[in-house]
Amino acid sequence: MLPQRLKTESAMNNSLLLEVTNLQVFFPVFGGVFQKKIAEVKAVDGVSFSINRGETFGLVGESGCGKTTVGRAIINVLTHVSPDVHIGGEILYHDKDGNVHNITNLSSSEMKKFRSKIQMIFQDPYSSLNSRLSVKQIISEPLEIHEPQLSSKEVEDKVLWLLEKVGLQPEYANRFPHEFSGGQRQRIGIARALATNPELIICDEPVSALDVSVQAQVINLMEDLRDEFGISYLFIAHDLSVVHHISDRIGVMYLGNMVEVGISDEVYFEPKHPYSKALLSSVPIPDPKLKGKKRILLQGDIPNPLNKPSGCSFRTRCPIAAESCADSIPTLISVSQTHSIACPYSM
Repeated sequence: MLPQRLKTESAMNNSLLLEVTNLQVFFPVFGGVFQKKIAEVKAVDGVSFSINRGETFGLVGESGCGKTTVGRAIINVLTHVSPDVHIGGEILYHDKDGNVHNITNLSSSEMKKFRSKIQMIFQDPYSSLNSRLSVKQIISEPLEIHEPQLSSKEVEDKVLWLLEKVGLQPEYANRFPHEFSGGQRQRIGIARALATNPELIICDEPVSALDVSVQAQVINLMEDLRDEFGISYLFIAHDLSVVHHISDRIGVMYLGNMVEVGISDEVYFEPKHPYSKALLSSVPIPDPKLKGKKRILLQGDIPNPLNKPSGCSFRTRCPIAAESCADSIPTLISVSQTHSIACPYSM
C-alpha cells in the first residue's frame, strides 16, 4: 500500500516549467600526435523529463551516470568546460506568460536573460564560493548583473533579507567564506541562488559534503523556501532517502539513460525497473528489528562509457535480460498515469 503525498498531487497540477526532450551530451576524446577526435563519451544519451512549477524533481543514480551533466546542460555551462561538447535534444523553458524558449545551445549573451530564472546550488560549499569576496559581495553579485537598476541601499537591504531567510545573522555580511562551517557556506550558496528570484534551482548534490545533522537543516530550509516562494527544484543526489524525502517525483538514471520515472513513493517503495530495485535494495534500514532484507547484488562492473553496450546499457548486469535487449535502447513505457519504466520485461 503506497502512502499518499498530498504535495505531489498539487505539484502535478501546476503548469509546466521545464521540458527536457531526448537530451544528449557527448564529450569528445582526443588522441594521437595531432590530437584528433578518436572517440566520444556519451555522458547523457537521450534523457527526457519535465518539471512543473512548485515541484521538486529528484534525479538519482550511481556515480558517473550523468546526473550532474544533465544539470549543467540545463544551466548551459558545459561549453565553458569543454568547448567541443555536443549537446543535442531540446531544453524548453516555459515562462509565466506562456511563451516557450529553447535554451539548449544558446550563447552566453543569449542565455543571460534566462540565468536569473534558472540558478544552481553546487555540491562543494568550500570551492563554490569565492574566498576573496565577502558574503555581501558574493550574494550581491547576481543582483548587480541581473538587476542593475537597484541602488546600493536596495542591494544591501536585499542581501540582509536573504541572509535572514536562510537563517544567517545580518552581521555575517562582512565576513569571508573561510570563517564559516560547511552548512553555513551552503546557506550562503542558497542565498546567492535566491537573489534573482529564480523559478528553478538546480541542486547538484547540495548536502553530500555535509554532516548528517547539518544535511537535515539544509533540506528543511530548502523545503521551507520552496513552500514560501513556489520555487521548483531539480534535486540531483545519490542519497535515495534524502531524494525521497524532498522530491515529488523521481527519475532514475543509469549510464546516461533514464530507466524509471514516477511519483516519489511509487519509485521508492515499489520500483519496477531491475536497476531501480537493486539501487533501492541498498538503502540502509534504520530499524534493527527489520533484519533479513533481501539485497540485490548486481553481477559485473559498470560498462565503460567509451564503449557502452548496444541496446539497453543495463543488460550486461540485468538478471532478466533477453537477447532482444541488445537491439535498441528501450524507451520509457507508462505503467500508470504517473509511472514509467524503460524495460518491456518489467511490466
